Amino acid sequence: MTKLYNGVNVQYPISKLILSGEKVIETRTYKIPEKYLDTDIVMVETPGKKGKFKARVVAIIRFTACFKYNNKTEFYQDFDKHLVDKESPWAWKDKPKWGWNVEIIKRLEAPVPCLKRGITFRSNIEV
Repeated sequence: MTKLYNGVNVQYPISKLILSGEKVIETRTYKIPEKYLDTDIVMVETPGKKGKFKARVVAIIRFTACFKYNNKTEFYQDFDKHLVDKESPWAWKDKPKWGWNVEIIKRLEAPVPCLKRGITFRSNIEV
């Protein structure tokens, strides 16, 4: 039986760190929209510059909390949870960052191609 989900894009290889359980905080430069908090959504793995595949759904996840990092020191104190180092393209850039606690609900046995378009969030993805 299939179900429709909203989804969030996560670039490879960051997606692999989330799937492995090593990365438990996703970081963004904005707060998560309320409708995606504490609800099951799909993680759409996008290839970024390193992946050799098309966008695909790899897991059902849930963001359980959202909080603001107020400064660079605070941000890097959580390195062991978000794994963003100072050389990363996602490093602190002198503006606040947000942390989204991520929980894996279900890893899919095989990736599902994602044809729905969206820059960050996508809707009505069938899994």
